[in-house]
Amino acid sequence: MTALDARMAHSQPKPDNKVPEVDAGFWLIKLMAVTMGETAADYLNVNLGLGLTNTSLMMTAILLGTLALQFSRSRYVPWTYWLNVVLVSVVGTLLTDNLVDNLGVSLVTCTLAFSGALAACFALWWSEERTLSIHDVDTPVREAFYWVAVLLTFALGTAAGDLVAEHFALGYLASGILFASVIISLALGYFLLGLNAILAFWLVYILTRPLGASFGDLLSQPVDYGGLGFGTVATSLGFLGVIAATVTAMTLHPRR
Repeated sequence: MTALDARMAHSQPKPDNKVPEVDAGFWLIKLMAVTMGETAADYLNVNLGLGLTNTSLMMTAILLGTLALQFSRSRYVPWTYWLNVVLVSVVGTLLTDNLVDNLGVSLVTCTLAFSGALAACFALWWSEERTLSIHDVDTPVREAFYWVAVLLTFALGTAAGDLVAEHFALGYLASGILFASVIISLALGYFLLGLNAILAFWLVYILTRPLGASFGDLLSQPVDYGGLGFGTVATSLGFLGVIAATVTAMTLHPRR
């Protein structure tokens, strides 16, 4: 590269990051999205009677359409990004449910398989881009790796959460408290003990899925099954309202 080429490359503006900054609003919406993903999947599958297969096909088709919209953007747009997070949450939940309920794969096997798939995704992402930072998701390749990783974290979180809550019979509330405690420990490790930021982020990203699902089930499931009996409709609409309000605030008052 000549000196002129170097100066021209340096003068070109850096592409905008396609994902939001990580702050309190980010984790609030993420937690609401995963909770809604759990209850919405149950509502479509059971309450509307669509069945697991039909629900999975329908939601996957919708997700592919919204991801195409997300990739067409040149910068982070709150409503587009978070719409995809909600839909990925639903599809990730259904992915695990299909393996367990339709194909008879055990929750232990699903947890191990998705852990391996996520590790492989990160390894390939690193080998291609030499970064796993969410502050530099500014090319189509990096964005593709990002969304694959997000999908796998939801599927893994679903499997791990169901494994703890159902297979080990801890129940919804105890499971939620367990995952919340682990997340708090990771946060303390990051803020006080120098835990690697990328490692801390992705571990918490995985664990917010079973945390949200545990409290979503606690609110929506009947009292006879250990829940509070609010139902999937009321629970989903409540969390959707929180998501919409927070995304609207982010759109009107952007903070980069």
